[in-house]
Amino acid sequence: MYYHFIQNRVIYEKKFFERFSDRVVCITGSPGAFITASLLVIVWAVCGPLFNYSETWQLVINTGTTIVTFLMVFLIQKTQNKDSKAIQIKLNELIASYEKASNRLVDIEDLTEEELDKLHKYYEKLGQLSQEKEHSQDPVQQ
Repeated sequence: MYYHFIQNRVIYEKKFFERFSDRVVCITGSPGAFITASLLVIVWAVCGPLFNYSETWQLVINTGTTIVTFLMVFLIQKTQNKDSKAIQIKLNELIASYEKASNRLVDIEDLTEEELDKLHKYYEKLGQLSQEKEHSQDPVQQ
């Protein structure tokens, strides 16, 4: 029962973080967020002469942008990972539903970089052979 409680809490926290990160990414990607950030930079720049362009004045913008960038990298990466998984699942469904498709490609994202390069070269060659075959059968070309 204790494990069940912990398991439910972990699931709840995952859902909370997922909802939180999705919402933050939506808000920060909005025109309002861009305008707000632009206004903050303008206010900071206007305050420059008031603070004699001191190191502290510069440190404020540097620290603020560094913190925001650092946190946003993780939120954006989390969102991109989720989107990438969703796209992979959709592509896998399309491959699986097409009877002539090769099911060898269903979990292609698990291959190494070298394996992907080899597969890419294979499909490039396959495309070239297909084009050559089309050109050789085209009556206009003959």
